[in-house]
Amino acid sequence: MNPILEHQLNHRTIRFFEDRPVPANIRQEIFQVINRTATSVGLQAFSVIRITDSDIKAQIAQLAGQDYIRKMPELMIFIVDCYRNDQVARALGHPDPKAVNMDRFFQGVADSYLAAQNAMNAIESMGLGGAFLGSILDNPQALVDLLQLPPLTFPLLGLGFGYPDDQPELKPRMPFSLKLGENTYPYQKNYLLALADYDQEMTHYYDTRFKNRRSDSFTNQVVKQIERNKPLRARLLQVVESQGFDLGLDKANNPEN
Repeated sequence: MNPILEHQLNHRTIRFFEDRPVPANIRQEIFQVINRTATSVGLQAFSVIRITDSDIKAQIAQLAGQDYIRKMPELMIFIVDCYRNDQVARALGHPDPKAVNMDRFFQGVADSYLAAQNAMNAIESMGLGGAFLGSILDNPQALVDLLQLPPLTFPLLGLGFGYPDDQPELKPRMPFSLKLGENTYPYQKNYLLALADYDQEMTHYYDTRFKNRRSDSFTNQVVKQIERNKPLRARLLQVVESQGFDLGLDKANNPEN
C-alpha cells in the first residue's frame, strides 16, 4: 500500500507523548508543508502560533479543560487571519470593506483547517503523532486575549504533536455509504437501523478501551453532544464579530439593509 495512504488510514488521536523534543529540522519540514497547503484564491488567510511558553500552554490547557495539553512537546494554534491582507490593502491605499465579511472569514476557516490537516499528514508520515484540539473554542474570547490577537483574526483549532507514548485502538468509523451520496444527499429511511451495526461496534470499542466504565454507542453520543451546554461556545459568532468581522447577521434579518 502507498505509505501515505497507510498512515492516513491508521490515523489515531495521540494525547500522551514521550518526554523528548521534536528536532528543529523536523519542525521546519512540517512548517514547509503547512506553508504549501492549498489556499482559497491564493490569499493564504491563516497564521499559526507555536506555543513555547509553558505558562501560556498551561493556561490554554485550563481554558480547554484538557490537562494533557500542558505536556504536549509541540502545540500550534491555527488562526483565521484576515488582518495581514487588510493591512496590505490599507498600505496600498485600498482599504476594502469586503475584507471583513463572512466570505473572507470562511476563506480563512477553510485555509486554517486545510493547513492543520496537511500538518497532521506530515506529522504522522515521520513517525510522530498528534491530536486536533477543537476544545480551544470552549472559551474563545479568553484565548483571543491570551494570545493578544489583532482584529480580523480568530483562533480556530489547536494541534499538539510529538513522539507517541500511547497507541490507542483504531477508533471505528461508520460505513462510508452513510456519508456518500451520488448527485444528491445520502438519505436513509431509518437512521437507527442503518447505524445499528456501527452502534454495536462502537459499544465494543468503548467497552474494551475504558475498563470499568459503562459502554456507550454512537447514537447515544449524538444525543449527549447535542444536549451538552457550553455557554461560551454558544457565543462563538459574537466573538468573531467582536474581532471585527461583519458576518452580515443583521442584514440577514433585515434584507433592506
